[in-house]
Amino acid sequence: MSKTVRLLVLLAAAALLSWRLYAVIARRGALRQEGRPASAVAVVLAPVEHKTLRDVRGLTGSLIPRAQFTVAPKIAGRLERLAATISDPVHRGDVIAELDSQEYLQQVAQARAELEVARSQVLDAQSALDVSSNEFTRVRELLSQKVASEAETEQAKARFLAAQARFGVTVAGVRQSEAALKASEVRLSYTRITASWDDPGDIRIIGERFADEGAMLRANDPIVSILDLQSVIAVLAVIERDYPRILPGQAAAVTTDAYPGETFPGHILRKAPLIKEGSRQARVELEIPNPDRRLAPGMFVRAEIELAVHSNVTATSASALVRRQDRLGVFVPDATGTRARFVPVQVGLVSGPDAELLPPAPEGPVIVLGQHLLQDDSPILVTASPDSPDAGRP
Repeated sequence: MSKTVRLLVLLAAAALLSWRLYAVIARRGALRQEGRPASAVAVVLAPVEHKTLRDVRGLTGSLIPRAQFTVAPKIAGRLERLAATISDPVHRGDVIAELDSQEYLQQVAQARAELEVARSQVLDAQSALDVSSNEFTRVRELLSQKVASEAETEQAKARFLAAQARFGVTVAGVRQSEAALKASEVRLSYTRITASWDDPGDIRIIGERFADEGAMLRANDPIVSILDLQSVIAVLAVIERDYPRILPGQAAAVTTDAYPGETFPGHILRKAPLIKEGSRQARVELEIPNPDRRLAPGMFVRAEIELAVHSNVTATSASALVRRQDRLGVFVPDATGTRARFVPVQVGLVSGPDAELLPPAPEGPVIVLGQHLLQDDSPILVTASPDSPDAGRP
């Protein structure tokens, strides 16, 4: 390309740039003639409202039974009969299972026989004691009459004391045999395994089965688990910031994917007195009535807990809040509606899209769209008014 052509191209580009610059300047002049600022920011206004705001926290967790325990034998043996299985209702005192009891029946029979022997020995010892007592009394009388000697008296006394000792031993043997009989009867009773609990609930449900009939069990081997499902417990985790505001007795609404669109009422039952250092969260237990047993342990649930309610407060859209020079506030139009004025505010409760403005709060409309481009006294162009159906909409 020759130098002449290059020069012509550069001149053409400079001319085009000059023309565009002239068009921009001319446009700004036209705007000034129309009374509109050239840098006006299009904004949307929304009125400040008086409403009730609720501070609601959403927590997630899993369900567990209100109470759960495992039924297990106290002694070893073969599982002869299983009287209940999964989903069966169980009343307090019902027999859950029975072990083979033949060995323990024999132990009871043997203990009873040994008790009878011990009682017979007591009768024999009592008879011997009576004889030695009578003999000792007779010898003492003869001694007083100078008929018996001192040696004969001492021998009679020794026989009496020996009989008395033997009697005491046989009586102790009876008590020992009675205790052995009771112990064998207790072991026999352990072959009938029953459901037992202390709280007032009279009916529970078998949750799991761990053994079948015919199985050889050791002591404390699990047979079934028993659940109390009259109410279930939602185990939730609350973060450190919300921990002081979660209190026992607070109401909650619980939902689960198993029942879409359905809400189950509950209340905070208790919260842990510590926050785990690793997660910075604390355990919170939420009780949910479950009389029809629709909720099952292990379900994933979501809980909404109402922490506070502020009635008839001044509120605006939370999106209207901006920060300028480390101050939080909102922008409002001036009296002419052509410039934005920054008004510092104090914010109370923030609930969803709404934010509470603490007194003194602006009463007129605030800018809810376009405010991020504004500074104090920035020119604005209002594109929607508070009375417009589209106010507050982008």
